[in-house]
Amino acid sequence: MFRQSVRRFATTARRAAVTPVPAAKPSAYTLGVSKAQGIAKGLTGAIGNTPLIRLNTLSQQTGCEVLGKAEFMNPGGSVKDRAALYVVLDAEERGQLRAGGTVVEGTAGNTGIGLAHVCRSRGYRLVIYMPNTQSQGKVDLLRLLGAEVYPVPAVAFDNPENYNHQARRHAERLTAEGGEGAAVWTNQFDNTANRRAHIETTGPEIWAQTEGKVDAFTCATGTGGTFAGVTRYLKEASGGRVRAVLADPPGSVLHSYVQSGGQLTERSGGSITEGIGQGRVTDNLAPDVGLVDDSVRVEDGASVNMVYRCLDEEGLYLGASSALNVAAARDVAVQMGPGHTVVTILCDGAYRYADRLFSRRWIESKGLLESIPENLRKYIVLP
Repeated sequence: MFRQSVRRFATTARRAAVTPVPAAKPSAYTLGVSKAQGIAKGLTGAIGNTPLIRLNTLSQQTGCEVLGKAEFMNPGGSVKDRAALYVVLDAEERGQLRAGGTVVEGTAGNTGIGLAHVCRSRGYRLVIYMPNTQSQGKVDLLRLLGAEVYPVPAVAFDNPENYNHQARRHAERLTAEGGEGAAVWTNQFDNTANRRAHIETTGPEIWAQTEGKVDAFTCATGTGGTFAGVTRYLKEASGGRVRAVLADPPGSVLHSYVQSGGQLTERSGGSITEGIGQGRVTDNLAPDVGLVDDSVRVEDGASVNMVYRCLDEEGLYLGASSALNVAAARDVAVQMGPGHTVVTILCDGAYRYADRLFSRRWIESKGLLESIPENLRKYIVLP
């Protein structure tokens, strides 16, 4: 009896195992994206072609299509992967970097991480100079990715000991010792290969993804490459129709510069955001300043509020600069009125900033607790 039961169970199990289960049909979107992407040739081939995500709650509230370019989905986790790739490719094209050479850059954040990935992928050494005010976690991550890191005192750009100037001199020393092609200072702020990356990739992607129906583009600027490059492309593609609005944090001069028609560069306060805001018009931004239609200033409270709103309403775990861009997109959508499409940049995720953005002690020390609604304070999970 027991053996018969075992045989019956085995037979039933075999029948169950071979019963075909209808496969779910892949969506047209999945098939289209997969076909277009194909197989990336190494890490650098996977940079770009990021999704454009509809921010549902803000879209419903404003009556506009508010869209964010998901740059946190790049291999290195940020929009800076694009600039990192292009400044290296540019150095190769110009003969400034030969096989096994050294890339040198001054950076306090994501450009260094992007360069670390690109340099490992293409076989170059990487030397990074950064202000010693940056977290140990950033230094550790860059070293983990193979970079040689020099934290130096944080001083103004006009000081010869500014980290950017020290990076330039380091590259010059290596070139003097090893000859042309031994090293290059990629100079992200004034190297217009940075801007070119967004003219050739980010801008065309946004235009194609919206089928040319974008009405406004807004984001903050640090080097100026993303804002200027995307603005240039969208203005040309639309015959000047797309509205370009520069978003600016406290402590930056660009909002006053735009609002005064280039007459003022007023700096006041400071910001919790990293990698954005500027004390000057960089070479990346300068060619396209005349294309800027307007600017908005976004206070830190609004940025932090949007960090928590995006997490709660959209499931998007964004850094403060990304949240500032979303807040700016919301403001632009309100200004333009229902029926428009507004695009911004989701620069990176909150993973590198979680010890601050979700720390009660840090939030309170910056006087930002009241910017977070009571029902969203449940996300403040760190002491």
